[in-house]
Amino acid sequence: MLGWLTGAAVLGGAGAYSYGAMAPQSQLFGASFARGADPQQLALTYDDGPNDSSTLPLLEVLAKYGVKATFFLIGRHVRSRPAIARKIAEAGHAIGNHTYSHPNLIFASLKKLRRELEICERVLTETIGEHARLFRPPFGAKRPAILRTVHSMGFKPIKWSVTCYDWKPTTADRVEQHAVRQIRGGDLILMHDGDHSQMGADRSHTVEATERLIRRYHDQGYKFVTIPEMMQASEA
Repeated sequence: MLGWLTGAAVLGGAGAYSYGAMAPQSQLFGASFARGADPQQLALTYDDGPNDSSTLPLLEVLAKYGVKATFFLIGRHVRSRPAIARKIAEAGHAIGNHTYSHPNLIFASLKKLRRELEICERVLTETIGEHARLFRPPFGAKRPAILRTVHSMGFKPIKWSVTCYDWKPTTADRVEQHAVRQIRGGDLILMHDGDHSQMGADRSHTVEATERLIRRYHDQGYKFVTIPEMMQASEA
């Protein structure tokens, strides 16, 4: 019986650790922002750009409806496509740090974490100038030491409350359906305008789904805001 209980405790501990490490809204390992306080606000967020096939069409959709979003950019992609990064900033969207090369930080040393954030931050500053001190961990992966380090560097860790599963081949219908099933208000909606492993990934399904979501939730009285705006409302 003791052996069974010990095994169960180990499995339970492993399950709790996995939840704390990967669950988007988990606060088990430290504070991160995953939901706003105003139920009439929604925040569109995009990871893994800039991307020369999809970011510019996405910017056109957002401009069409006067919506500001938040982009978490990969440093090496910014270095490769600085003009696109500047267009994101010039359009008034919030921009955050998504590391330089998109490693899984669960397996990275704290030295590598610091280097990834520092290099990405330097590339962002050189390319677009001043920007938000926001950080979204690649794959959403975290552990206690990661969050402590991120906070100590002056970044605010950002997660999400709605997952659209758009980082793989899919359709705009499916992306929209995933979002609609999860949205309750005050949500951070995770989508992708790029791919961490390559430039030129097709994210046309994300662009189309973005337009559909904007039209659907505008009609229901929701307001689309950037993460800094959502955070400010939550602190008020």
